[in-house]
Amino acid sequence: MPFFLATDRLTLRPFSEADVDHLFDLDNDPEVMRFINGGRPTTRETVEAESLPRFLRHYPCIDNRGCWAAEEGTTGEFLGWFEFRPRDDHSAAVVELGYPLGRGAWGRGYATEGSIALIRKGFTELGVERVTANTITVNARSRRVMEKAGLSYVRTFFEEWPETIEGSEGGDVEYALTRADWARTR
Repeated sequence: MPFFLATDRLTLRPFSEADVDHLFDLDNDPEVMRFINGGRPTTRETVEAESLPRFLRHYPCIDNRGCWAAEEGTTGEFLGWFEFRPRDDHSAAVVELGYPLGRGAWGRGYATEGSIALIRKGFTELGVERVTANTITVNARSRRVMEKAGLSYVRTFFEEWPETIEGSEGGDVEYALTRADWARTR
């Protein structure tokens, strides 16, 4: 299958209908989903009807999708997925970065490696001006990935979510990186 981006250890490729089982397994690992939905299980029907169509969506402003399946580069093992989705359907100026990965990929630098590669591609090829990323305040691992990828803390904010997640009383945090700031570090 053609890939969108490759690093030394990762391949990011477009999702396909064949990825339902991968997504179902990932969405049903309570530790993976802990800071996303509180670790609640997701039905296969929800993955097929809601998640997969979102991952298959094409964004004309970047002439590509906004989410990619992440595979280990040598073995092709499914590790999770990366999001680099335009915040506005008609403009690539601001994109949101995300990287839900399975537990087997944790602590191995994959989230940072993929994030750095996506940021580079966004600023050099896709016309991105600003990359943002959000997480729940207590998600220290995700915040560290954002920092290692070059993003800086912007703010803490509070939103009303349909269901409470443990730790959500501390709010969410936003991190960001502009093309100009990224260029200064090159």
